[in-house]
Amino acid sequence: MTVPLRDEVMDAAYAMGWTVVRKMPEGAARLAFAALADRTWHQYGKGVRQLERNLCRVLGKDAVDDEVRVLSKKVLRSYFRYWLEVFRLPEYDRERILGRMRVTGEKKIFANLDAGRGVILALPHMGNYEHAGAWLVHNGYPFTTVAERLRPESLFDRFVEFRESLGMEVLPHRGASAYGRMAQRLRAGRPVCLVVDRDLTESGINVEFFGATARMPAVSAALAIQTGAALIPVTLWYEGQYWAARVHEEIPVPETGTRQEKIQAMTQELASEFQEGIAAHPEDWHMLQKVWVEDLAEAGR
Repeated sequence: MTVPLRDEVMDAAYAMGWTVVRKMPEGAARLAFAALADRTWHQYGKGVRQLERNLCRVLGKDAVDDEVRVLSKKVLRSYFRYWLEVFRLPEYDRERILGRMRVTGEKKIFANLDAGRGVILALPHMGNYEHAGAWLVHNGYPFTTVAERLRPESLFDRFVEFRESLGMEVLPHRGASAYGRMAQRLRAGRPVCLVVDRDLTESGINVEFFGATARMPAVSAALAIQTGAALIPVTLWYEGQYWAARVHEEIPVPETGTRQEKIQAMTQELASEFQEGIAAHPEDWHMLQKVWVEDLAEAGR
């Protein structure tokens, strides 16, 4: 099968990121990525327009105004910082990964794992979750995660190789086999990390999110119910040169209700925790895609 030219270009761009950008002087690389972020913002493409539509909901606004525009520029700077750090993360040593991480509530993670209980860490697209994963690995807790299937296959392979080099077990996100393997890891008392503020399966759960109906994956709640693992939300952001994270309280399985009702209630609670974290740090929520049902319905039409 012939690989489309656009896919070849994408693959080459990411390959350059993990080679050239990875070895650039850090100061020069940061200036270059900040300039790329500003250029992308000024071009005002589809992703930036959707980002601003999302931010309107976060800020409770009916339309894009100067406040939303200023905030969207900050988000682009944060988003491009994330990508810069993805490309350079293999160069960071253990001291830097641990020393520049500011975490609150991490004992909830470690206490469960040390007691032999699996933990599902559920995150939104905030801050740098790749670095947070490396931080968890360097604390002695390698984990399992899933990755979206990318085109071309070689690009997906690059991401898998990158994450595995950091100590993660990476599964393709589609298919029952990934779910089954995650359940096995959780029953064995290991952690699973999932980014779950956007549904990629078209079978997600409708939740209230910033006053409107959004769709989020049900997988984290389903795994917690099936395996008895602790479902713990985590939100992330940047603090100057540091990476920051808040480990929220565990979302318990409801004592009553059908399995589907329990999944619904837990996913709604997860959305509420995400909402709190995003509202506190909206400049670090990198959501340039559709998550609200109204937007998804318009795209379908």
